[in-house]
Amino acid sequence: MKKFMLCLAVLGMTFTANAQIQTPQPSPFSKVEQKVGLTDVTLEYSRPNMRERTIFGDLVPYGKVWRLGANTNTKISFSTDVTVQGKELKAGTYALFAIPNENKWEIVFYSNASNWGAPQELDESKIAAKVNVETYKLPMTIETFTMSFDDLTSNGATLGILWANVYAGVKFEVPTDKIVAANIDKVMTGPNADDYYAAAVYYLQEGKDAKQAKIWIDKAMAMTPKPAFYQLRQQSLIYAKAGDKKGAIEIAKKSLAASKEAGNPDYIKMNTDSLKEWGAM
Repeated sequence: MKKFMLCLAVLGMTFTANAQIQTPQPSPFSKVEQKVGLTDVTLEYSRPNMRERTIFGDLVPYGKVWRLGANTNTKISFSTDVTVQGKELKAGTYALFAIPNENKWEIVFYSNASNWGAPQELDESKIAAKVNVETYKLPMTIETFTMSFDDLTSNGATLGILWANVYAGVKFEVPTDKIVAANIDKVMTGPNADDYYAAAVYYLQEGKDAKQAKIWIDKAMAMTPKPAFYQLRQQSLIYAKAGDKKGAIEIAKKSLAASKEAGNPDYIKMNTDSLKEWGAM
C-alpha cells in the first residue's frame, strides 16, 4: 500500500512538473506608467469583470476595506513627493485600498504594499494618507474594472476609478514648479564643485585635453573647503598630465599627508610611487 501511494505521489509530481498548458487569468494584471509633469507614476493592479454580478453594495460591500481590484495588492508608486487631495505623501510605493459607500469613498494609501489583498483591519500606523472622494453615476456600464490617469497637467492629474456604473476620481498634485525652479537655479548659478571635478577626472581618464582638465580641477578644488586625499590625488595626476610636474609634486605631497592622516595605505603607496617617479623622493 505504501509503495502504491508513493507511486501516485511521484506521478502527481511528474504531471505538475511537465504541465505546459497556460490559461488566462480571470482578473488579468495591468501596469500603467504615466509621466505627470516631472514625476513618474506607476500603477499596478488586476482587473476583474462584472460577470452579471451586482458590484457595489454586494460583491464589494459598503463600509468595508476593498483591495481596489483583485488578486495581490493594487500598488501605486511616485518618484517624487506628491499632494493627494491636499494631503502630503512622500515618494515611494503604496498599496491602494478603498472603503466604498453609496455616495462617497475613502481612499487609503497604505505603506505596507507587500501583503495579498486587503487586511481585515487597517493598521493606523501604516496609513500614509486617507482621503474622501465623491462618486458619480455613469451613463453606461463598465464591465471590466478600470483605473486611469485623467485630466493630466504639468502639475497634477486625477486617478480615475471606474467599474459597473460608478466613477471615483482622486486628484493629486506633483511638485513640477519646485523641481524646475531648483534646476533653473542650479544652471543659472553655474556648475558646482562636483560638476567641475567629474568633468576633470573624465578628461584625465579618457586622455582628453589635459589643460582643460587642469582648469576644471582647479575650480573644483577652489570651491571645496577641505579637499579629500583622493581628490588631491586626481589633481596631482592632472597636473602631471598637463606638464606641470612642479605643481603635481606639491599637490601629491598634500595628498600623501592627507592619506596618512586618513590611514589609507593604498593612497599612501600611490602618492609615494608618483613622487618617486617624478623625482621628488
